[in-house]
Amino acid sequence: MSILFKGRQHGAKQQGISRIQLFVMFFVDHLRQSLYSLGELYRTPFASLMTIGVLGFSLTLPGTLYIVVKNTEQISEQWQQASEISLFLRSDISDANAKQLVKRLSVWSEVESISYLPADKALEEFEQLSGLGDAIGYLEENPLPAVLLVVPTSRHATPTAASLLLDKLRQEREVELGKLDIEWLERLYAILDVAKELVFLLALLLFFAVVLIIGNTIRLNIMNKKDEILVMKLVGATDAFIHRPFMYTGFWFGFIGGVFAWLTISIVLFWIDWNMQDTLALYNLNLDITGMDFGAIGVMLLISVGLGLMGSFLSVRRHVRDIEPQ
Repeated sequence: MSILFKGRQHGAKQQGISRIQLFVMFFVDHLRQSLYSLGELYRTPFASLMTIGVLGFSLTLPGTLYIVVKNTEQISEQWQQASEISLFLRSDISDANAKQLVKRLSVWSEVESISYLPADKALEEFEQLSGLGDAIGYLEENPLPAVLLVVPTSRHATPTAASLLLDKLRQEREVELGKLDIEWLERLYAILDVAKELVFLLALLLFFAVVLIIGNTIRLNIMNKKDEILVMKLVGATDAFIHRPFMYTGFWFGFIGGVFAWLTISIVLFWIDWNMQDTLALYNLNLDITGMDFGAIGVMLLISVGLGLMGSFLSVRRHVRDIEPQ
């Protein structure tokens, strides 16, 4: 490179221009180049829509799976019996003492609610459910104990926390036996944990693919404008000035792709909700599928824009630097 262009990376020195004017010029220049980049996408609609579609669908899949897992957790909250602890009281405990135990346990921070089932009520339920009918009347005494049904709070409904709460409840002198379906709880939470890890892994792979696709698209744009970049460098344009339109192209790819992904996820969730209501009714479950709130939409747009900028940055740093006037 000749001495004439040696200092172009540092920009031309501005003399007689105030800081406010420099800031206004900087802002106007960024606005102009961002609109120019958006216009470039409009002038090549087919190629732009292909890239935006790939980015949008790549975000749609992990986004939809995330919402599905989130709603699955909501369904699991309706299965509170999975973490319900059954406390069988001693046969010599009176009804008054049992009610005192209910009052004492209801103030525990780990307990959300307690239901008391006296021994006679337990026998009536057993008679109705067992189908033995009059055979129960031949019993000389009630063999069933009084039962407390303890529902832990959501914080203590995990397998480990519920198990610790069960051990604590067993230490009460009125309790003869405590039971908790830990096995079912562990299966439920294990499935949800595996689903979350799969969503995270799939998202990483798709995000990596998006960066490569955006980078390749920007590389093709740079190659198509090679002569224009050479002329800009010859007249003293800085690298930052040359990089800026391509970075804004990556920004628009990411932003429009994120909006596209949000609309696609909304359509998919509407379709799932419309088709799942009859199935959930068979299990006596009522679920209103929750979509993406404003926080989730904001995070998705930030990720989408970040992927677009990352792909653009990697491509621009590599290929614009190699274009130099001889």
